[in-house]
Amino acid sequence: MNFHAIKAIYLFELHRTWRTLLQSIATPVISTSLYFVVFGSAIGSSMTEVQGVSYGAFIVPGLIMLALLTESISNASFGIYMPKYSGTIYELLSAPISYLEILIGFVGAAATKSVILGLIILVTARLFVDFEIAHPLVMALFLVLTAITFSLFGFIIGVWADGWEKLQVVPALIVTPLTFLGGSFYSISMLPPLWQQVTLFNPVVYLISGFRWSFYGVSDVNVAVSLGMTLGFLLLCIITVGWMFKTGYRLRQ
Repeated sequence: MNFHAIKAIYLFELHRTWRTLLQSIATPVISTSLYFVVFGSAIGSSMTEVQGVSYGAFIVPGLIMLALLTESISNASFGIYMPKYSGTIYELLSAPISYLEILIGFVGAAATKSVILGLIILVTARLFVDFEIAHPLVMALFLVLTAITFSLFGFIIGVWADGWEKLQVVPALIVTPLTFLGGSFYSISMLPPLWQQVTLFNPVVYLISGFRWSFYGVSDVNVAVSLGMTLGFLLLCIITVGWMFKTGYRLRQ
């Protein structure tokens, strides 16, 4: 294992975050803060509790997960797409490092940035609402697993995309809507029975539900099922990335 190469890629990607601090950190935090103001304070003040939790506190896990998914995909997809766009990907592929080491460097940096952002939003949320974390270890587990899983997913998108438009298609038209419809701002038990069943086909429901359970001990789906779905999607992403590297899909062309 070439740890020097992994460290070089990892630190290079992290340094890009500090060079674009306003876009990478400040913008997502400000956007999430606006959600707290609008939904948590304005709308939440006129709503009753949801599953025994005040509405302002109830949406905290959903908003963190919304930012985490979006930024994990964005960081990882942009990180691998730029070398493809500039042509430096060929230097990387011809260097004496394995595909696994390349993957660890890019995905590790993207996941690290996303976890840091999630923790910053968690701290920021305390400025708007009071909440407790009933199971901090489970919360940390879901935070890290989700960041790694969707950084892998973003890596896949970055390899697949052959233009800037495609780089934004999946996050904007698929992931973000699924997150909003996955219980970020409500419990799926509030939906009619038919739509409750339909919503269970949304994979983001399991992420948000498990993450919310770690905060308040309440969830729409059993936490073991949520963890299993997260690990299943992680495995699917690993298999897909392995196939891409093995076949050279849109990497060697």
